[in-house]
Order: sequence, then C-alpha cells, then structure tokens
Amino acid sequence: MPGITSLQFQRFQILDVDVQALSISDLNSLIEHAITNNRKIVVANHNLHSIYLYHSNTTMRAFYDRADYIHIDGVPLILWGRLCGLPLRQEHRVTYVDWIGPLSEMAAKQGWRVFYLGSRPGVAEQGAEVLMSRYPGLKIETAHGYFDMTTGSSESTNIVARINAFQPHMLILGMGMPRQESWALHHLDQLSVNVVLNGGAAIDYVAGAVPTPPRWASRYCLEWGFRLCAEPSRLWRRYLLEPWAIAGFLVAHKFAARKSSTPASS
Repeated sequence: MPGITSLQFQRFQILDVDVQALSISDLNSLIEHAITNNRKIVVANHNLHSIYLYHSNTTMRAFYDRADYIHIDGVPLILWGRLCGLPLRQEHRVTYVDWIGPLSEMAAKQGWRVFYLGSRPGVAEQGAEVLMSRYPGLKIETAHGYFDMTTGSSESTNIVARINAFQPHMLILGMGMPRQESWALHHLDQLSVNVVLNGGAAIDYVAGAVPTPPRWASRYCLEWGFRLCAEPSRLWRRYLLEPWAIAGFLVAHKFAARKSSTPASS
C-alpha cells in the first residue's frame, strides 16, 4: 500500500490496550485497499471510554481481538502516548466528526455503497440526506439502532438480511459502546461487507441531533466538557467517573507488575 509506512502499522500499547498511529489519509488508504482487493476488515478505535469498557467487558476485549486496525480517537491517548515516548502526532487522533466527511467524499467518488446502522429512528435518515447533499453520488442506506440485538432474534436476522441485500462496501455501526461492538462480534461472519467500522455518533453529529464541539476544543482537551453539557444524563458517568476507574486500574496494574519483578528476600 503506497504511502503507508511500516511504523504506522505497528501496534503500540497505551493504557494497556493496542492502538496504531493512523491518520485519516492512512485509514482511507486501508479501506480502499480492502475494497479493491475484496478483503474483509474491522477498523476499530480507542478512546478513554472504550478503554474503560475494554478492561471491564469481555465482549469488548473479544471485539478488539478481532479488529484488524485500531486508530486513536481521543486526545488524552495522544498526550499519554507522547509522555511514554511514542511517535504520535495530532493527526493520529481521528474522530468521526473529522473523518465522516473525507470518508463519505471518497465513497462517493469511488462508487462505494455505505450502510449505516444506528441512531434513533429518523436521525440516521436525516444524516444520510445531509451527506448525500454534500457529496453527490454517495450511495448510502440506513437503519436505526433500536431493535432486538439478541443473536438469532428475528429483528437481528432481518437487519443482517437487509444489509447483505444492499451489498455495502462499508458498514458503519452507530449504536454506542458496547452495543455496536457486541452486535458486530456476534454477526460479523454473517455480513457480506468489506469494512466494518464502529462509528458511534457519526451520523448524529451530521444530522445535528447532537451538538458538535468546536474544533479548537480538541487542542485543549475540552471536548468532553461540551459533550457533557450537551448530554449530561447520558455522559456524566463516562466523563466524571470512568477516568478515575482507569487510573485506579493502572495504579493496581503497575503495583502488581513492580511487585512481581521484585526479587524475593532470602
């Protein structure tokens, strides 16, 4: 794949999870390569919320074990990685607020079909209309994320059939963590699609259903404050409690590692 170095494929450990230094350009190239060569890949991402879930949810760990590429979606991870001496730059923080536009533009130019599964009824359709107006020629189909996700349920079976009938090149899941990862993990082998993405609220921002934080806020690690103010009942636990749980896990992990490496006294 031209333009992608071996360094950018390398997996780094940040807060005890694997990530890769991938920019928007790198990710688009990976997706293009998978579609052109008819490969099936899972492109995941990590932020503080996903790391919290990763350490407390076995299904999340299983999903990330299946992921072919894991990009960084969180400024704190970039800053922590730099403190640990990793070769990370601002461009390696890729959020769907920034990526959904270039990704949709590329899909429209290449004629790729996109299926978006998630959001509340009506929101995904509204977001898709916005994207199609911005990127003429974009082929996108949607289905809301409020259905019975139980493996083998009639609703899940119908969703899989609807996705496969559309024959999408890309499937973007926007049902929130860990619902989207759980559904993907249990249905991945049934899906006829080249690229699976855990996109979270990608379409919600496009549709205007969720206010988009100003882009300058990311440079100062203030996006969480804007999102918390916009959705306090949904996000207070994520931003006010989960970081402390992660910190506690790290302290315990480092203490255990130091204790195991200390020679036993004779």
